[in-house]
Amino acid sequence: MRIDIITAVPELLEGPVNQSILKRAQDKGLAEIVAHNLRDYGQGAYRQIDDKIYGGNAGMVLMVEPVDQCITDLKKERSYDEIIYMTPDGERFNQGIANQLSLQQNLILLCGHYKGIDERIREHMVTREISIGDYVLTGGELAAAIVTDAVVRLIPGVISDETSALTDSFQDNLLSPPIYTRPAEYKGWKVPDVLTSGNFAEIEKWNDEMALKRTQERRPDLLND
Repeated sequence: MRIDIITAVPELLEGPVNQSILKRAQDKGLAEIVAHNLRDYGQGAYRQIDDKIYGGNAGMVLMVEPVDQCITDLKKERSYDEIIYMTPDGERFNQGIANQLSLQQNLILLCGHYKGIDERIREHMVTREISIGDYVLTGGELAAAIVTDAVVRLIPGVISDETSALTDSFQDNLLSPPIYTRPAEYKGWKVPDVLTSGNFAEIEKWNDEMALKRTQERRPDLLND
C-alpha cells in the first residue's frame, strides 16, 4: 500500500509516520508513506498556497491551483483508489472505514489548513471526506496520521501476530475485554482465575461475555449499529 499525504506542514508528520508499527511496515516494504509539501507547488516568488476568502469572511483558505497541481503530478505516477480530504465535517472515522481502506492499494490524504480548502477541490478532486471527531485542529496532519496508523496496522504482515488486530476494540462492534499480564497477583489484586486455568474454551467464553458487558456499560450505542 502507498499513502501520499499532501500537507502545508510536512514536519508534523515526520514523527508519527516514521516510528513504531508504521516504520516497521515501511521497513518491510508493506507500506510506503510519503508526505508532499504543498509549498513546492506554491504560486509566485513566495510560494503562496493560501488566500483570503471571497465575500470578506475572516481567515485564509488553501488555493485550488497548488492542490490541483500536486494531485495531477501524483496521478501521473499511479491511479488512486481514494483521494481523501481530512475535515471536521466529513464522515466519522471508525474501525469499519479503517478496514475498508486497508484493502486499497493507493490513497491520497489531503490535509486542510487555515480555514480549509477551496470548495472546488472538494467538488472536483476529492472522492471521500473523513473526520476523526467533532472538534477542530490547526490542520489535518494529525488526523491524517491517525488514519494512516489505523489503516496500515491492518495490512497483513505488519503486526507479527495478525490475530491481534482482529481482536481490537470496535471489531464486530464490541469493545475489547479486560486484559492482564504477569504477575497473577499484585498487592492482593488478582487476575481472574479463568484466565490462568488453561481452559481455552472457558477463556474464550469469558472474553466474549466481558466484551459484551463492557460494551453495554460504556458504549451501548455500538450495539445498535
